[in-house]
Formats: sequence, C-alpha cells, structure tokens
Amino acid sequence: MSFVSLATTAPLFIQRSALGMLQPAGLSSQPGVPEERVLVVVQLGGGNDGLNTVVPYGSDDYYANRPGIAIPRDRVLRLSGSNAVGLHPNLTGMKDLFDDGQCAIVQGVGYPNPNRSHFKSMDIWHTADTSAIGDGWLGRYFDAECVGYGKGESGTAEPTVQGQPGIAVGRTAPLAMQGRQVKPISFETADLFRWTGHDIHPSLRKPYEQICARGEPDTLEPTPDANSNASFLVRTALDAQVSSDLIRKAVATQPLVRYPGSRLGRDLAMVAAMIRAGLPTRVYYVSIGGFDTHAGQGAAQGSHANLMNQFAQAVRAFYLDLKAQENDSRVLTMTFSEFGRRVRQNASGGTDHGTAAPMFLFGPMVEPGLHGRHPSLTDLDNGDLKFKNDFRCVYAAILENWMQADSRAVLEGVYRPLPIIKA
Repeated sequence: MSFVSLATTAPLFIQRSALGMLQPAGLSSQPGVPEERVLVVVQLGGGNDGLNTVVPYGSDDYYANRPGIAIPRDRVLRLSGSNAVGLHPNLTGMKDLFDDGQCAIVQGVGYPNPNRSHFKSMDIWHTADTSAIGDGWLGRYFDAECVGYGKGESGTAEPTVQGQPGIAVGRTAPLAMQGRQVKPISFETADLFRWTGHDIHPSLRKPYEQICARGEPDTLEPTPDANSNASFLVRTALDAQVSSDLIRKAVATQPLVRYPGSRLGRDLAMVAAMIRAGLPTRVYYVSIGGFDTHAGQGAAQGSHANLMNQFAQAVRAFYLDLKAQENDSRVLTMTFSEFGRRVRQNASGGTDHGTAAPMFLFGPMVEPGLHGRHPSLTDLDNGDLKFKNDFRCVYAAILENWMQADSRAVLEGVYRPLPIIKA
C-alpha cells in the first residue's frame, strides 16, 4: 500500500485528520495561526560547494586555493550591492529572483563543532540538534501547532487534529518532518499514491472498498466503538483514500508555466499544483541530490554546473507559476545542504567535505540581498570556513516571522531570529 504515514496514537486522531484534508485553504482552525502561509523546503543533498555557488570573486585567496575549479571572474554573475561576491554562471534563474527582490542569501551558515559525515550532519540539520537525536524540527512544529490536547468524554487526554500533515515528495519521508504525533504524507509520484492491492490481485478490491464504505464523514463514527481496532482500520483507509484522491487530482492539472525536465522541476511543479488546488498543507519538502563533488568539479558542463542550472531553473519556474496563480506571496522557500566543501581543491579536481555554506530563501516576503559577511578565506578552522550564522537562527526566523510559531518550543532552545523575513 502506497499511503500516508500517520501517527498511531488513537483512532480519533485518524478520524479527524481525514476530514481535515477537506478543509479549504486559508481557514485557520487555530486562532493566530496563518494557515494560508506555506513553507517549501528544498534539500541539496550531498554537501553543496558554497564557494562555487556564492563566489567570492574579489578574493585572490579563492583563486589561489582553487586553481583548477574556481569560477573565472568574467563569468561570475555579479550581485548588486556587492563588489566581491557573485553567483555561479549557471544560476541565472536565481539571479533573476535576486534582481526582483525575491532572494535572500545568508552567508556562512553552520553550527558549532561541525560534523563532516553526510548522515550525521544531515540528521543535525533535520533535528536542529547537534546531538542529531530526536524528532524532526518540522515534526515538532506540527506537533506543537497542529495538535491540541483536550478532555474526552471519559476525562482522559485525547488528541485532536487542528491542522494537516506536511507533504514530502520523494521515496521516503525526511527525518525533519517526523513528529511524535503528526507524521507526513510521503510519495514519489502521485500515480503511486493510491491503494495498490487490486494490482496484486483483483480479489482485494472489494474488501478494501467495503472498508472505505463503512466510514461516513458526516457522522465521525464509523463503528459503535470509535476506539476499536475496526474503527482505526476504517479511518486509516478513509484518510488515505481522501488524501490520495485530492493529491492525484491536484497534480493532474497542467502547470501555468513551463518547467525544466529535471526531477526537481517535476517535483516543484507537483508542489505548485497542490498549492493551486488549495490543499491546506503548510509545509512541502523536496530534495535534489548529487552534490558530493569529490572529483571533476571544474568542468563547465560538469556535475556541479549542471546541478546549479537544474536548481536555479526549477526554482525560477516555480515562482513564475506561483505568481501566475497569484499565490507567490503565500509561499516561502528555504534551501539548505548538510555542509559546504573545503576551501582548497583536492588532487582529483574536486572538493572534500567542509563546513559552513550559504542558505537561500525565496519569495516576496524575504528581506532580499546578502545577509552577513562572507567567511574569511584566511582565518580557517583546519582548512575549513568558520561559520558566521547558526542554521537554527534561520529556522527561528522562519518559525517566528513566517509560520508565527514559538521557535523556542519547536527548536528546544533560544536562537535569535535573523532579519531575513519582512515584518
């Protein structure tokens, strides 16, 4: 079964979450929570080379450390407001957004005592905890903002859904979106997000249809005992069926602009379609891999150059689509990678695992431009850049100033929000 992943704490949770997917977007079910606002997270998996993405072309040290892979000064896309920093030449789509005032670049992002393992470092970013242990930071957001606890008729604590789970486009749901109470919907393609039992054998269709037929959305009571295993099964099936039907119908619509043929382009087109259809989901998550560039990084048409083009063109198309929908002001996009690369190129014409790197935010609500100073290329930590901004300060800004959530509760610590979202 290719269905929604959901918390299994109580049948009543399942009962109400199915109906939540039918609520129109923009109608907040919790006072003070602006459910019309959407966050899209784009993960750059593998450790993106920040120095060849946001290029310090004014630094002779950059060219001395990277004689074979540095971006030539005459090819850098120079940014207004800076005489020393520009963008990779394949980031033309991102440059357009920057020039339109819809791109914020936060320089030198990292965390204390950095870890250079892909898995450990990614878990640190996902949990917002340098121990890399615990629930996902977005999962904690959903637990805090979308689930409340009241007293049932029996007087016991009873979870009640006040929002909808996030949606991750990919084979597996990322740790970042895994909460204790609310679990994300995850699918790789909308065509596979459906009941597949009858594909295995036609005899399985009728029993499943009978299960779904027992759930009556208007009554909220599929069986005499709402807490029974039978009720749980009915509502799980109903929830999955409702979510599946809504999502597949949404992504079947044609986008309003042409997207690039890359996987990221396809995934962002699906996200734009779900936003256009009015799904009440507040967080979407997509990823693009391949950034572990240990060799051959300097080629003009090499892997990193191609990834820069895929990334920039997909994000640019995404915001053109959102603008055509008149939804661009609702959608903030944040990108991150688990770490940057070392300052000096290696013997294979590539770069090895490093530390600090830039983060990007897109949308009309961002404070556009460069934020913070570029890390020094001479004052290094064992050959790596020293971070200037803790990534959790970026998260705090998004939570406090966009999602209007308590960042201290979600991040389980105090981090001063960076001034990257307009008041």
